[in-house]
Amino acid sequence: MASSEEDSTNGGASEAGEEREAAGKMRRRGLLATAWLTFYNIAMTAGWLVLAIAMVRFYMEKGTHKGLYKSIQKTLKFFQTFALLEIVHCLIGIVPTSVLVAGVQVSSRIFMVWLVTHSIKPIQNEESVVLFLVAWTVTEITRYSFYTFSLLDHLPYFVKWARYNFFIILYPVGVAGELLTIYAALPYVKKTGMLSIRLPNKYNVSFDYYYFLLITMASYIPLFPQLYFHMLRQRRKVLHGEVIVEKDD
Repeated sequence: MASSEEDSTNGGASEAGEEREAAGKMRRRGLLATAWLTFYNIAMTAGWLVLAIAMVRFYMEKGTHKGLYKSIQKTLKFFQTFALLEIVHCLIGIVPTSVLVAGVQVSSRIFMVWLVTHSIKPIQNEESVVLFLVAWTVTEITRYSFYTFSLLDHLPYFVKWARYNFFIILYPVGVAGELLTIYAALPYVKKTGMLSIRLPNKYNVSFDYYYFLLITMASYIPLFPQLYFHMLRQRRKVLHGEVIVEKDD
């Protein structure tokens, strides 16, 4: 459920203070770190663009979504796994985002890629897979291009507008695709007992992947509204200059 990451580069700044804030962040971060982040975001933008082109080309040639995941899975796995570096960026302090937030967001994508769609091959042709793939792809192209232009201190208004408007539709679509894909996987997981540990065993430990997936689906109920409304607040703050006062619990 990592469709609405917190902005770590120039996000949330008012129009009047964006230039000063960008310069201040660059000085604090250092030129080497800024150069690396610029390279990283350019590479990720390019990677997701390649993925988008491959998806469009496949559908135009085949006229069906069946086989789409298999055709793009290597590119998807590489760039989504590469995103683990975002946790490292937080840990070493070159990106001022919470390590916990980044960890949850990146790991949820890794989980969907490796432990659901990669591991459970019978669901790879489900329409719901295409649903979250399209949502992820458009989201990531927008997000990484936003970060790239922000780091270069030349952020086109359209890119900023897209960053804070596309998610309104893409985030619920992506979440729906993820949930429907996990739901489609449940019968297979229950039947095969895959990734589960049964008793008795020498460690006296049990784990049922079927119930783990159910718990994962249930976790979307409290998490989705929090992340979605956080992005809506960020949208008002960035696009309309509203001052958002966070209430203490």
